[in-house]
Amino acid sequence: MADLFGNLLYLDIKQVVMWIIGGILIFLAIRKKMEPALLLPMGFGAILVNLPNTGVLGENGVIDILFNSGISNELFPLLLFIGIGAMIDFGPLLSNPKLLLFGAAAQFGIFMTLCFASLLGFNLQDAASIAIIGAADGPTSIFVANYFDSNYIGPIIVAAYSYMALVPIVQPPVIKLITTKKERSIRMAYKASSVSKTTRLLFPVFVTMITGLIAPNAIALVGFLMFGNLIRECGVLDSLSETAQKVLANLITLLLGLTVAAKMTADAFLNPKTLLILALGLFAFVFDTVGGVLFAKIINIFAKEKINPMIGAAGISAFPMSARVVNKLGLEEDNQNFLLMHAIGANVSGQIASVIAGGLILNLVPLA
Repeated sequence: MADLFGNLLYLDIKQVVMWIIGGILIFLAIRKKMEPALLLPMGFGAILVNLPNTGVLGENGVIDILFNSGISNELFPLLLFIGIGAMIDFGPLLSNPKLLLFGAAAQFGIFMTLCFASLLGFNLQDAASIAIIGAADGPTSIFVANYFDSNYIGPIIVAAYSYMALVPIVQPPVIKLITTKKERSIRMAYKASSVSKTTRLLFPVFVTMITGLIAPNAIALVGFLMFGNLIRECGVLDSLSETAQKVLANLITLLLGLTVAAKMTADAFLNPKTLLILALGLFAFVFDTVGGVLFAKIINIFAKEKINPMIGAAGISAFPMSARVVNKLGLEEDNQNFLLMHAIGANVSGQIASVIAGGLILNLVPLA
């Protein structure tokens, strides 16, 4: 009996706090349905690694083995990007290429947060890793944080995926704060134009080539994303495309959530800087939204056909949640104001832009 309960002597109050955090993540996944495929295994993993003397961590621990096999070498994020690429229809973007500008503008918060985090005492590598949270792109956050061997990879990943899940809560008040009712009511006619099969096939190839020339450190992320899209569009690998979208993406997300727990031990996670990272991540996310909206408002100063500035907010990488938020806000102001297709175009451009932004950071930070 003494051996049975002897492990309680090694229990620390911080570990109990991590159990509570893990329980909250599980609650959000099940009851609130917030990114359940990721938050549920992440929450369970947080409990698992904070049980004393279980052997799941360490040289022969299963969680560390998974981490070294799938995250430390960037394998899991890259495989996940194949699934994400297979899910994305670039048609709305290809029919209106100027929406690429909104994806670029909505990365403003990343670079602003990088500077701010550096001023707060984080080294440049950690500051860059924290700033990428603003992309609302979990795999890119993991890739960048792991590339720089960040000391805060656990909080960064938790923040990145939490804010992705909180898009419907965070974005609406920010958008309403910086737009007027009149601006939110602007209607945008959608001129459906067919995108040729050839264009759809050439797009992922050209994006990969261009990225390789201007941001070579992003080529793995962009390349795997575009490869997944090529599988979708080629028309001869339908079963493989469906597998990538469902089986591969779900399985990798599950393993990713569980494996991230390797960096969610009480000692690594529970410190004042964790709260600061969560705050900086929110700051980056909010100002990415602000950057996209303000860019659209600037364009409206010169444009004859006005753009609903909320479209700019969809330029973040949280696909398709951000596009749905923008469409919903448009309908709230005018029940005939359908913005979904425009927002989807901006949203998929944000997926590309966030990955390229991550690659630029990987290129520029070592030079600083």
